[in-house]
Amino acid sequence: MANIGVSVVQPGEGDYAAIPGFGATFKLSGKNNNGEVSIVEHPFEVGFISAAHRHTREDEHSYVLAGEIGFRSDDSEVVLGPGGYITKPRGQMHAMWNAGSVPGRIIEIITPGGFEHYFRELGELLDEHAADSAGKPLHELPEFGELATKYGITYGSPAWMDDIAQRYGLRPPTH
Repeated sequence: MANIGVSVVQPGEGDYAAIPGFGATFKLSGKNNNGEVSIVEHPFEVGFISAAHRHTREDEHSYVLAGEIGFRSDDSEVVLGPGGYITKPRGQMHAMWNAGSVPGRIIEIITPGGFEHYFRELGELLDEHAADSAGKPLHELPEFGELATKYGITYGSPAWMDDIAQRYGLRPPTH
């Protein structure tokens, strides 16, 4: 195993991937720690909800930094404020949303590391198709399905998504 060195990311630093409603600032990459963990910071715009999805390879541990963030993982639902933690285990369908009226922000600790690259590639895919004259939704693009398969993620439309969107006045996801 390679020797792990010290990694330092100062406040406000880190590469950023633009994803509508939900960006990703890369704080720690699995490539720097033998793939053990990655850490990504996500801002949440007011009215944003992520697409419901399931990881087959990773667990996600979230820490709320700002705002009120809602989490649904299978049958468990909670809204957390700053200082709140939640684990979303692999294999469970889950979504996250801004449950408040101000922008929110979380730290996502992903184990094992490596999934952080999905956010970068998703941002690049969105950029490539932003000017798509056909106006196809992202989930209809073959490249989107290929990206999800590459990272062991599946998307779904659980019945609870519409309920959450209505209760919190959220924009439906455009995955």
